Amino acid sequence: MGRDLRSAVRLRIVFFAVLVALLAATAPALAADGKGWYGELDDKVITNFGFGVILFFPILVTVLSIVQGRLESRKERARAEIEKATRPD
Repeated sequence: MGRDLRSAVRLRIVFFAVLVALLAATAPALAADGKGWYGELDDKVITNFGFGVILFFPILVTVLSIVQGRLESRKERARAEIEKATRPD
């Protein structure tokens, strides 16, 4: 069982390494005359992208915290129901 798990983990690592290498190679391939697929970049585009990154992470943390809170309450309700069902009355 452990051997299969290690080979699966190794396969995932290799897959993601190849994916990152391919994605890194696409940037020069898509650029023509210094323009990428978005077009010419200026300070406004870079600033707006930076603001988007700044907004993305707090929103991600908030959404994931809400999801975790709901999953925790669901787990506690399930534990309470199991404990209630197994308790001798």
